[in-house]
Amino acid sequence: MPRRPTRAPSATPSKPSNLLDAYAATAPGLEPLVSRELAALGLTPKAETGGAAFRGPIESIWRANLWLRTASRVLVRVASFRAQAFHELERLARAVPWERYVAGGGAVRFRVTSKKSRLYHTGGIAQRVGEAIEHRLGSGIVVGDSRSDENDEEEVEGAAPQLFVIRVSHDGFTVSVDSSGALLHQRGYRKAIAKAPLRETLAAAMLIASDWNGSTPLIDPLCGSGTIPIEAALIARRIAPGSSRSFAFEAWPSFDRSRWDALRAEAAEGALAGVGVSILGSDRDAGAIEAAASNAERAGVTADLDLSVRAVSAIDDCVGADGLVVTNPPYGVRVGEAARLRDLYAKLGQVLRGKCPGWRVALLSANPRLEGEVRLPLEERLRTRNGGIPVRLMVSRVPDRGAATAI
Repeated sequence: MPRRPTRAPSATPSKPSNLLDAYAATAPGLEPLVSRELAALGLTPKAETGGAAFRGPIESIWRANLWLRTASRVLVRVASFRAQAFHELERLARAVPWERYVAGGGAVRFRVTSKKSRLYHTGGIAQRVGEAIEHRLGSGIVVGDSRSDENDEEEVEGAAPQLFVIRVSHDGFTVSVDSSGALLHQRGYRKAIAKAPLRETLAAAMLIASDWNGSTPLIDPLCGSGTIPIEAALIARRIAPGSSRSFAFEAWPSFDRSRWDALRAEAAEGALAGVGVSILGSDRDAGAIEAAASNAERAGVTADLDLSVRAVSAIDDCVGADGLVVTNPPYGVRVGEAARLRDLYAKLGQVLRGKCPGWRVALLSANPRLEGEVRLPLEERLRTRNGGIPVRLMVSRVPDRGAATAI
């Protein structure tokens, strides 16, 4: 009996309709927050490990980049197909509409991961896909450095090769284009940094997970270079975190500048003139406060913040029945450091109990023993990593004066 000819696999590019399949990547543990943000933009997210998937028109990709405070980047699905040999990969990759995302003479780079597939050499995969792009768009395409490191954390702002993310699993290929460019935590305002800087996306996650929306006062008594107070001011004033930076999608051949300018103008018109509540940041390091002031000026929120040089023990600003003390204290992860930090955590707890009754507290912590020195009934709100260190956001409400404190 003659064998029925098998149908050759074909690439499935993103549909030419106005709906795109996209993915907002974020740090592990922040998936519920980025899903909440996408829902607030009118999208229907599906939380997954490492981010949230969503579908929408190109404007939804723009809005996600402009407004997401906790996402690292926004990827758009370009194609999906199956390939078990390099000649299959070459043929199928040539069918992908690369010209939608790269102009002739442009530059590209790849991030490739391969698991449980016959094609496992990530460098070889990147090379074949790069050759396919050159074949489709003509000579002149520059293939930049390619890597399989999924972290790829520190990218500089400015012009850069267009990134394509290729994930291979059980011989199935998923090709996505990065619409963000520089990672989304790079808002453009943080040029000056203090020791152990906190990433902007994580600072925003701390605020969002603490249910702070700008309606109550906020204090960061260990503010360093001011990331938490600045992110708080952006939230309180409804300022889009991406309003002062550029994105990779602006270089796509199909990009419509006039529509993008209209969307940015809409965001700017919706921003509030001021915060309406007090947002205080302090640190005993004068250099840190100087850096915070410089960053606040670049972010356009100088008038919204009260920054001062002082020790934790000098805090006396917990005015009113409700507010939030939120901070990222030192972790003491090195041998011998925790013992030196016990006094700091104990002093912080003493100040909170004595001067901030009824207020809420949110601490980013990597050390349960140091948490105990605060002597408040802290509860875990989220888990993630900061600079490679596992951390937890611990929250509590300071008991009223005279109330017993359960530990």
